Amino acid sequence: MKSFTDVSQSKKLAEFLPIESADMGWYYSRSPQAARNQMWAGTKADNADIPCWSLAALLSVLPKSALFTPNPFDDGYCCKNLENDIEVHDSNPIDACYEMIIKLKENNLL
Repeated sequence: MKSFTDVSQSKKLAEFLPIESADMGWYYSRSPQAARNQMWAGTKADNADIPCWSLAALLSVLPKSALFTPNPFDDGYCCKNLENDIEVHDSNPIDACYEMIIKLKENNLL
């Protein structure tokens, strides 16, 4: 199970979320023997090359009107904004929260 946003999700979120909301970070390898595109995730976002978000950090970004629950019908997770008809289902909680944040941003609700 994913513990944090992947690199592409992190890059997208970094475009519009406050960097302070990230609680982790992606770092490029500084080893001269490693390729520049080799990355690793760390637990602090302060000096990260790309900030990333854990599930707890993603949940804190969601508005109070958002409900995040396990969905027993499809063995996944449901994220629903109770003030409108936006609902997201995914097998991974990180991906469900990410998709909800993207949809809220697209609808100017974030």
